[in-house]
Amino acid sequence: MGILHEDVVIITPNQKQDEATVITINCPDKTGLGCDLCRIILFFGLSIVRGDVSTDGKWCFIVFWVVGKPSTQWSLLERRLIEACPSCSSANTLIYYTAELQPPKPPDVFLLKFCGHDRQGLLHDVTHVLCELELIIQRVKVSTTPDGTVMDLFFITDARELLHTEARKTDTYHHLKAVVGDSMVSCDIEKVCPDITACSQGPPFLIPPAITEDTFNLEMLDQGQNGSGQSNRVSVMIDNSLSPVHTLVQIVCRDHKGLLYDIMRTLKDYNIQISYGRFTTKGNTDCEIDLFIVQADGKKIVDPSKQNALCSRIRMELFRPLRVALVNRGPDTELLVANPVELCGKGRPLVFYDITLALKMLNTDIFSAEISRHMIGGREWEVYRVLLDEGDGSSVPRSKIEEAVWRNLMGWE
Repeated sequence: MGILHEDVVIITPNQKQDEATVITINCPDKTGLGCDLCRIILFFGLSIVRGDVSTDGKWCFIVFWVVGKPSTQWSLLERRLIEACPSCSSANTLIYYTAELQPPKPPDVFLLKFCGHDRQGLLHDVTHVLCELELIIQRVKVSTTPDGTVMDLFFITDARELLHTEARKTDTYHHLKAVVGDSMVSCDIEKVCPDITACSQGPPFLIPPAITEDTFNLEMLDQGQNGSGQSNRVSVMIDNSLSPVHTLVQIVCRDHKGLLYDIMRTLKDYNIQISYGRFTTKGNTDCEIDLFIVQADGKKIVDPSKQNALCSRIRMELFRPLRVALVNRGPDTELLVANPVELCGKGRPLVFYDITLALKMLNTDIFSAEISRHMIGGREWEVYRVLLDEGDGSSVPRSKIEEAVWRNLMGWE
């Protein structure tokens, strides 16, 4: 197509503090590309406030308007977005996503063993450093001894694919030391078998129905989540009358962190191609999304059962993109958070970061934590289990803990 490599992704910085940064992507198309790009943008802590997508089936043009933290590493984000785009040599055909097509080689898994002296917010501080270094947490096992010693086991992958080098390990050590200071006693990194992060069959022990049930009650749309009094107002409509070749999906809902990612991952799992799409926010809360889509065979969706299944799935994913619950473990309290995993095996970014940040802001200590994957209701889920250290009795009500975690995960600060 004659496009230069550096023109595949162009990031135009905002001119004023209250303006959005514009990301323009011009590359060959593939089913699921929008999901991959939105996941990367979410990982960098950015929110998409507007978006336009168009494709002729071979080449796509995407524009995102994003806002976020001033410390964003824009050059690194540009590099990651370019890596997610198909090469120009693939522009002669549309690439459809299927789980059976030769999957990419799984990344190497490393075990980071962190030993230190416990203090409030320590786990979040360590998690923050790993996220800043693009070390993606796949699994966690955190424990605290009675004398206040913590042993944190992080099973991680490296987006930069350099953790096998001594330079990258040393850099990780120094970054952790600079943030946690004398709280760190030791930090060791070693390569481990990737099977250790594999999904377990069946739900973990004693997980309540609020987490495991994959049912969706439409009456829930009129109820608040976790007693917070919020209403998602999710509306999903399908129309086949406006285009002879496309099905129009119209979505109106409340904005939340990763909203566009949740829509894109759902369509990717259904192997649906977006031909044209527009995403806009109205005010600070409401969003409107129009998507002209086709199935893998290039045809519109005319089967009523397929239409209903797609609408129900989108409504469920937008109303409850994550599950949050507090449960009793004898005299202790355990926080449970779960989110679905994409068919390609990738999980939602920054969930553990948001959980630990919410608890740190509430001055609530963590006694132990664990991340694992389980098959629940025919889908793979990432399950976060956090045992709270309530000491002589927590002054924070349970309902406030649950609501604070939920709101932080949804970006409703």
